[in-house]
Amino acid sequence: MPAPPSALELTRQLLRFDTINPPGRERSCAEHLGRILEDGGFEVGYHEFAEARTSLIARLPGSGDKPPLCFTGHIDTVPLGAQPWRGDPFSGEIEDARLYGRGSSDMKSGVAAFVIAALGLARLSRPAGGLVLVITAGEETGCEGAYHLARLGGVLGRAGAIVVGEPSSNQPYVGHKGALWLEARIRGVTAHGSMPEKGVNAIYKAARAVRKLEDFGFNVAPHPHLGKPTLNVGTIRGGLNINSVPDETVITIDIRTVPGQTHESLSDMLASDLGGDVELRPLVDVEGVWTDPHDPWMEDVFAVMTDILGEPPGVHTATYFTDASVLSPAYGGVPTVILGPGEAAMAHQTDEYCHVERIGQAVEAYGRVAKAWCGF
Repeated sequence: MPAPPSALELTRQLLRFDTINPPGRERSCAEHLGRILEDGGFEVGYHEFAEARTSLIARLPGSGDKPPLCFTGHIDTVPLGAQPWRGDPFSGEIEDARLYGRGSSDMKSGVAAFVIAALGLARLSRPAGGLVLVITAGEETGCEGAYHLARLGGVLGRAGAIVVGEPSSNQPYVGHKGALWLEARIRGVTAHGSMPEKGVNAIYKAARAVRKLEDFGFNVAPHPHLGKPTLNVGTIRGGLNINSVPDETVITIDIRTVPGQTHESLSDMLASDLGGDVELRPLVDVEGVWTDPHDPWMEDVFAVMTDILGEPPGVHTATYFTDASVLSPAYGGVPTVILGPGEAAMAHQTDEYCHVERIGQAVEAYGRVAKAWCGF
């Protein structure tokens, strides 16, 4: 069996795969990870929701009836942006103890760290419960890979708890808001700009809808840690040319929800508030995630991180959404922690980086959490 790379070197290897989404093209990156895991004793399966849009599931079977511990992360990244980078965003350059590259924080360092930690566990005797690694394509555009796996039926198997390797500076996050992104389409009737009375101006109708959205009340109490739900109108597109009455305007709406809200009922409320002139279509629909910090397993995770970090972590939540929106309910609502070496503030940034020392720290954290779960 060839020796696996270090977590740092594996992160650098993953950064060299261009998995910018769109278009994604995660297959080669997934297969690279799959070969490493197969060499380490894992059972590996690949699942594509579109050409070259490859997710993988790797299993280390355990003994007994205890369900496995799930580690999950995605291998797609966002585009580079318009601003020039300080260096090659795919080279994995290290400078001043920082590893630079697109995906270094979000979240190839987290994937590399839990893969290496899992390989370390595989070298021990057969564990109770075992492990399942769910490594997805298409997370950045609405958890496409995770949804595909959940729809396949039986592919995900069981899990008793989930560790999401998204960027948290190795602070354990106990939840995140849901995201409901909507497209609102408003139609009118076109006419010559010199005779506006013969048309119906879709921009005027959209302006009235935007004002209603600005004043929209969710009618829910703030969550003690996730706060209030939010709504933001992100874009408005409308009009044919300056001298025509616009016959269509499209608004995009970004809503972040808290536990206790259902997206179906929220969509119904919005539709009723905006009226029949506005057609709503979901673009992204992912529920929030929350685990009570006093859950026994979460307390075990906090104890591990207190020892590693040198001080008790606070109760933190993520501002972003993750594949746990899909996987946690697919696994029956199991406790879920978001814990990764990346810097949340560096996600999607030009010159994205991850602190090198945090990658090794994450390997230790994942290994200790996994060993405790598996009875070592």
